[in-house]
Amino acid sequence: MARYVGPVNKRMRFLGLDVPKKPGKGFKMTPRRRISQYGLQLREKQKARFLYGILERQFRNYYDKASNYDGSTGDTLLILLEKRFDNVMYRTGMFNTRRHSRQAVNHGHFLVNDQKVNIPSYELKTGDKITWKEKSKKSTLFEIATANIKNNDCAKWLSLDKSELSVQINNLPKASDAELEIDTRQIVEYYSRR
Repeated sequence: MARYVGPVNKRMRFLGLDVPKKPGKGFKMTPRRRISQYGLQLREKQKARFLYGILERQFRNYYDKASNYDGSTGDTLLILLEKRFDNVMYRTGMFNTRRHSRQAVNHGHFLVNDQKVNIPSYELKTGDKITWKEKSKKSTLFEIATANIKNNDCAKWLSLDKSELSVQINNLPKASDAELEIDTRQIVEYYSRR
């Protein structure tokens, strides 16, 4: 499985995202030259891909799928990305990053409607119930998830049972539930010019 393994903070700075500050480390941003319209569109696409941890071909497939639906292509694209299994686990608040939730899904710690699913891109539907495997409840990952839900909030479209750490999908996410940093209009313009 391919994934981005380069320097994360450097990539975040390039894409204009907030970089977590390290104590005692100061970084002064140098002014960049003006970016063309195409450059802005490309950067928004790269930002969305980076935030959701998706490579180009898979992202293009999501865009093509979103363009076949009625309504706004950009909003539909965000909804499709939000329904991914790894993203839903991140939205529960059990994990601090999507990378961590993706790893937990890959390692097969969860059941969806009592069936083992270890595919991060699995598309969840309304009414799906996600539970931990019994064996996984004895792992340190389960302890980490239990500690994280005290500090992190669960998305409104999900319901989390904090005792069992089970998740129910109440309804589908809206585009407003997705990342606010992404300008989907630029992504749609980027793909429509091809």
